[in-house]
Amino acid sequence: MASQRQRTLVVVRHAKADWPDVPDVERPLAETGRQDAPQIGNWLVNQRVHPDRVVCSPARRTRETWKLMGKVFDPRPHTAYDDRLYEATAQSLLYVAQETEDDVDTLVLVGHNPGVATLVSVLAGSAEGDALDRAREKYATSGVALLRFEGAWSELNEKGAHLAAFAIPRA
Repeated sequence: MASQRQRTLVVVRHAKADWPDVPDVERPLAETGRQDAPQIGNWLVNQRVHPDRVVCSPARRTRETWKLMGKVFDPRPHTAYDDRLYEATAQSLLYVAQETEDDVDTLVLVGHNPGVATLVSVLAGSAEGDALDRAREKYATSGVALLRFEGAWSELNEKGAHLAAFAIPRA
């Protein structure tokens, strides 16, 4: 029965971006971000997380983050670039997660603050140790949260998940 399946939602804030004179959506990763992004993928592998599906903001910095962090996954998960993740509110991000197909057990959202930080704060009804305090204090670039819950994606709601881990991997 789909409603009893263990699900993992991975919420990633893009790696450190540069500030060239370009439209916000076209901002690339800074050198620091290019070094940090692969560490997000390595951290997920160390947590024994392998995504089934990735939904990524179409902004250049999020696409570059996913490209660099995703190199460690074989096979590569199905990836969609969704305009709704650019400048998304927590509610918009939640809607995207709730639309996920039932055959997906692990979903990764790659997006932007403040939406990603707020989403984690809203969904976490419980947390390991001080993970939620740290996520609320500073959801820095390259920040990644692992939220776990049982049930269908459509049932994911406020305080309905357990924040199993929060990290800011650094090179």
